[in-house]
Amino acid sequence: MHDGVRGVPGSRATAPQEAPAADPTQEPTGCATHEPASRPTPEPATGAPTRAPQPPGTTRELDDLLLGGPRTLTAADLARRYDIEIDLVRTFWRTLGLPAGGDDEPLYTERDAEAIRLAGSLLRTYGLALPTVVTVVRAFGHTSDRLALWQVEALVEDMASRYALDDTSARLLVLDRLKDLAPVLEQQLLHSYRRQLAAVADRYATEFGEVREDSGEVGRLPLARAVGFADMVSFTRRTAGLGSTDLSQFVQRFEAAARDVVVGAGGRVVKTIGDAVLFIADTPGVGARVALGLADAFGASLDVDAERGAGGLAEGARGVTPVRVGMVWGRVLSRFGDVFGPVVNLAARLTDVAEPSTVLVDAGTAAVLGGDPRFVLERLPARDLAGVGEVTPYRLSTAGA
Repeated sequence: MHDGVRGVPGSRATAPQEAPAADPTQEPTGCATHEPASRPTPEPATGAPTRAPQPPGTTRELDDLLLGGPRTLTAADLARRYDIEIDLVRTFWRTLGLPAGGDDEPLYTERDAEAIRLAGSLLRTYGLALPTVVTVVRAFGHTSDRLALWQVEALVEDMASRYALDDTSARLLVLDRLKDLAPVLEQQLLHSYRRQLAAVADRYATEFGEVREDSGEVGRLPLARAVGFADMVSFTRRTAGLGSTDLSQFVQRFEAAARDVVVGAGGRVVKTIGDAVLFIADTPGVGARVALGLADAFGASLDVDAERGAGGLAEGARGVTPVRVGMVWGRVLSRFGDVFGPVVNLAARLTDVAEPSTVLVDAGTAAVLGGDPRFVLERLPARDLAGVGEVTPYRLSTAGA
């Protein structure tokens, strides 16, 4: 339990102290006062405890808000309540990525029980196979774990910057504020999920809405996509010696700008990997526009002077780094929020040999794009690419550039 962060609006400070100026209308207020930490009730000499010891202070309040009440149910309780094997309860919890205890340890709330009931309905009511349900639940667990950590760390950085706090004080302040912020973040999460699910449905309706003849190719990967990588040049050298805040801002500026370019050109970001971004697009032309947009945004068209302001790509001592881009049109498998297939590896290897602020494609992609007047393709000498073999790359550029 902590006593609040001194001098910060909305925290439970123990002594008055001047704070940096802040707009009071922007700050959540009314956080409840911590209750004294209670000691766990000693367990009876025999038998299992009826409820788990409750966490103190702010975390107890968050338990009530987020979990809907105390953790009084055991895995055995849930198995009996819903007439399911206890292994299914363990599997659900483990798949969410949450720490598991003994079968008679009270870890679960009524909301946990409802979530397990709904997961069971995917099997019993909707007829999904168990491996499919495990995959769906794992997607929730993996994504929400990363999402929660990502957002909390962003809040820590915000509090540390706005109030000139050390890291520990900033984290304690975030713990205070989560009670107010969590409901807003939860609503945004639900809205984002629904919009993304609707977008997937729209794409599938457009792509697969008409009956198409089977190609007859056994084992062919299902989706035709443009796949590309954009990789920052000299990332290690440019970030050497940066502190945690500067490094975070450097990577965040790159990721945000890259996502804006990809989405603006009609593509989608599959994932970011620190110094690189993996993107896909539904047509070769859109993929080419995304690839060229990335090379251009971090290269020739960047107005460095204009971007030196707060939040700009060139803010700070390290400035901006150009990117190398590789893009391939081919077939992929989409699973686990990622894409797989030979073309993904080929795009990555082309990125390795591209010059800064340029885009390379393979011969097959060049043939597809060759008839598009928007683009110019220049054949380059064959290269031996690691894990791929000999490939003839083509430099892609915009017509008239």
